[in-house]
Amino acid sequence: MASIAFERVSESEKIKIPAKVGGYIALTKPRIIELLLVTTVPTMILAKNGMPSVGLIILTVVGGTLAAGGANAANMVADRDIDAIMKRTKGRPLVTGVVSVVGALVFSVALEIAAFALLALSVNLLSAFLALGATLFYVFVYTLMLKRHSTQNIVIGGAAGAVPVLVGWSAVNDNLKLTPVLLALVIFLWTPPHFWALAVKYKDDYAAAKVPMLPSVKSLRRTGIEILVYTVAVVILSVLLIPGSHLSWIYGISASVLGVGFLLLAIRLLQKPTPKVAMNLFKYSITYLTVLFGAIALDILVHHP
Repeated sequence: MASIAFERVSESEKIKIPAKVGGYIALTKPRIIELLLVTTVPTMILAKNGMPSVGLIILTVVGGTLAAGGANAANMVADRDIDAIMKRTKGRPLVTGVVSVVGALVFSVALEIAAFALLALSVNLLSAFLALGATLFYVFVYTLMLKRHSTQNIVIGGAAGAVPVLVGWSAVNDNLKLTPVLLALVIFLWTPPHFWALAVKYKDDYAAAKVPMLPSVKSLRRTGIEILVYTVAVVILSVLLIPGSHLSWIYGISASVLGVGFLLLAIRLLQKPTPKVAMNLFKYSITYLTVLFGAIALDILVHHP
């Protein structure tokens, strides 16, 4: 009988272990990290004006992944109360109890220490401090200071998501110039229309959690106007990247075509502010950023193999 009971406990533990592992992975918000890395590698190629070493790319990507994962885990710790209220986030590991608060905090700090050590020792100090700075900004400025108190939360908080391109550039050149700053500004301006489009669908969730995301506290028309303004700014800036960089017609045509699509969807949302149209814009915004930075890499590799 004791043997049978032990086997049952063992089976239960086997079930829990994969769930815990999955919970810790979920804390890092893998989908968001994927998008950050999509911007990092092309920036490294632009910084090198060619292909950097595979080793440097791997070290930078791993370091950036660890830093972003730690920041996201800390964000989930701080937001666990509102995550429990919002339908979209009720399945997160700290809400379900798959991961404990202490476990998540330890995990977050461990990832940040590992990220800083890896970047500082294997890449350079500038990239390490930039990654750490992005984490501190995301956790303390966006999550703790702005998210629950300002309609400009995602506007200012979006600065953290723009830092990976600075990390990518500094990993190659150990400096920062105008070009990477402009690339970071593209992401900074892209973030509000991207996130507000998603927030249109979940505006009731944000209202219930008392988070002043723009669509939950302002009219959908006001939201649509602001989305269009930021979209126009993103498109203009993306084209202005060409002068002074190594980019040519491949990137220029890509940026123009992608920009027209972005603008048309933003105008469509203003005309018909519905969750369906907003989600179309949200999905396109991901494609826009991915292909835009992919065009940067392609342009450089074609003309400077």
